Amino acid sequence: MSSVIASARFSVLDRSRTREGRPAAEALRDTVRLAREVERLGYHRFWVSEHHGVPGVAGSAPTVLAAAVAGATHTLRVGTGGVMLPNHRPLVVAEQFGVLESLFPGRIDMGLGRSVGFTDGVRRALGHDKDDAEEFAAQLDELLGWFRGTSPTGVHARPSEGLTVPPFVLAMGEGADIAARAGLPMVIGDLRDREKMRRGIDHYRARFRPSPWAAEPYVVVSGSIAVAATPEAARRLLVPEAWSMAYSRTHGSFPPLPAAEAVESRTMTAKERGFYESGLSGHIAGTEEQVARELETVLKETDAQEVLVTTSTYDREALFDSYRRLAGIVRPGAAAG
Repeated sequence: MSSVIASARFSVLDRSRTREGRPAAEALRDTVRLAREVERLGYHRFWVSEHHGVPGVAGSAPTVLAAAVAGATHTLRVGTGGVMLPNHRPLVVAEQFGVLESLFPGRIDMGLGRSVGFTDGVRRALGHDKDDAEEFAAQLDELLGWFRGTSPTGVHARPSEGLTVPPFVLAMGEGADIAARAGLPMVIGDLRDREKMRRGIDHYRARFRPSPWAAEPYVVVSGSIAVAATPEAARRLLVPEAWSMAYSRTHGSFPPLPAAEAVESRTMTAKERGFYESGLSGHIAGTEEQVARELETVLKETDAQEVLVTTSTYDREALFDSYRRLAGIVRPGAAAG
């Protein structure tokens, strides 16, 4: 195995994607099941996401779901990728993570983002209509202050104050600069635009200021990685998500995942076909040998300390198999263990 791959951590973000014809509750239970599997395979951490009003995503309450995942596992680090700060008061977020860290000490991560919702209706329901980077930076500083006990209000966050819950910034757009100024680890994606990703990482490292949370820059690169017995089988793992993305771009609604064969037999408009083909490109997909070569290239180009895998597909067993094969690349023997 490559020493570059061996030195990196590998983790998983699962968005609790719903499948056509299946209830949302099943997607949430599948997330917990997947967490148990990736813990057995030796992955470093497991994160869940926050989406609101999206038919294709069941994960709307990340700290609640993180508690279920942490309760079902034993050694895996568990967190969020991420809690969207514009949707919450920082005090409430601090309290939620304080409870999680108190229940599962030393295992909780706090991934934080600033997305304000998928549609205008969702944004109105959440009470936010814009993505404001400076507001996010101020909310982030307030949130971290609750853990440090530096709030000027005289209020103390219970049980959060004095606890250490590692914070990460999801670096969309200006997020790299915010993470650097705050001295926090950064999660950046996606792997499909390597040049943009490298620019963001270089910007972050050049401007990083050491903080009580991180003495040095820490980079997590994220994206879809599909591993299968053949290149064709790996590509088919990407088909359901590529179609859902294409549908959302052309219809304004992000749907549940369809089966790959249903997508491949579908008659698409030229616009749909364009978005669909684009959605299939740029990911890391193939056999173990092909994926290992591509991972080594990405890690050499970025010098990232960690890879966060975000793959979604309709076939759950094929998804589990992909994670098993990937574990066999990064931890030889894990898939058989």
